[in-house]
Amino acid sequence: MTKVCPECGGKVIGREDKKFCSDSCRNAYNNKINKDSTNYMRNINNKLRKNYRILCELNVGGKSKITKSKMRNKGFDFDHFTTILHTKSGNTYYFVYDQGYMVLDNEFYMLVKKDT
Repeated sequence: MTKVCPECGGKVIGREDKKFCSDSCRNAYNNKINKDSTNYMRNINNKLRKNYRILCELNVGGKSKITKSKMRNKGFDFDHFTTILHTKSGNTYYFVYDQGYMVLDNEFYMLVKKDT
């Protein structure tokens, strides 16, 4: 039985579990599947990526304190995060993947990194 490449329709030669005729077909196929399907998704993902980069840049040591204005000046968007964590002590952390922040008094924020 001859296998057919799902990307180009060409003949697949090689190992029994091989699905694509070449690396370029495999990459093209996976890029099509994984691309953001709408502008809205693409824009949200870009904002999350930017927020994540900013948190990583500002929180090198894993825990730090910073002002809201410094975060805003870097372009941080407080409306976009991936998770909210409510602790038993009543604190609320907002996370962008494993980088998070908690609102403190006087326009200060505590930046943290979640252990993964």
